[in-house]
Amino acid sequence: MINKIIIVSLKKCKTAGAKNKKNYKMHIGGSVFGDHCSPLSDTTVLSSTGSASDHIDHVQTQLPYALCCGALAIIVYLIIGFTSL
Repeated sequence: MINKIIIVSLKKCKTAGAKNKKNYKMHIGGSVFGDHCSPLSDTTVLSSTGSASDHIDHVQTQLPYALCCGALAIIVYLIIGFTSL
């Protein structure tokens, strides 16, 4: 799955004119975040099935962690974007 994400990310960033590695990292990070938060994701379904828990309960318990990390990533990306690090 991650191989497909990297290939799609590289193609989309190249067509958008992105030339630095920061844009690739942000694109991949966002796709992993979306995969982790989505109740329709194959990894989420397999995790809840493997742990023998209710699917929506599993999503609700993982969401606070993912949102916390996503908010932190947004803050770091804004700092990098405005300071040109």
